[in-house]
Amino acid sequence: MIGRLRGAVAEVGEEEALIDVMGVGYVVRCGYRTLQRLPALGEETLLHIESQWSESAGLRLYGFATREDRKAFVLLQAIQGVGPKAAMAVLDVLSPAELASAVAREDKAAVGRANGVGPKLALRIVTELKDKPITDGPVLMAAPTSGSTAAPAKPAPTGDAVAALMGLGVAEVNARRVVEAAAIQLGEEASVQALIKAGLQELGR
Repeated sequence: MIGRLRGAVAEVGEEEALIDVMGVGYVVRCGYRTLQRLPALGEETLLHIESQWSESAGLRLYGFATREDRKAFVLLQAIQGVGPKAAMAVLDVLSPAELASAVAREDKAAVGRANGVGPKLALRIVTELKDKPITDGPVLMAAPTSGSTAAPAKPAPTGDAVAALMGLGVAEVNARRVVEAAAIQLGEEASVQALIKAGLQELGR
């Protein structure tokens, strides 16, 4: 089975990339975060690969920017009800370190932000990943405020902006791309409306 690919980026789609390795093109399914990290077309990249075989689909390659991403993908799929699509969705909203932190906090709401992951599945993920080595580094926990109960995290405006663009018919991967680019340009305090406007301008709408 293929465990790693090094080659030139030939094509990039919404859910996959074509990697040219010495003249052979490999179709690799990737999450949004991995696709965003790929270099420009024609430039070399290295992807960590999880190979899977099924009678119906044959060989499928899933690509990740880091070994930890691939490790988390494998751990997630070991949970009943979590297939490749759901595992990819979780890793699109949470890095392995963030997933480990959410599991340590038993924060099923954070896991439930993933597309297609409902409350019951999010709870199962948090429960079954408890004490599993998701990341090689230390698990980062938010420090509690002395003498007070921590307030719930404020929803990120980027999520609302992405949802709004998707409601206008924009594909999720494109909506996330333009909103995250707008957030970098406008800063953390940018409003949802400003992010949406900038995203639409980037898309030429």
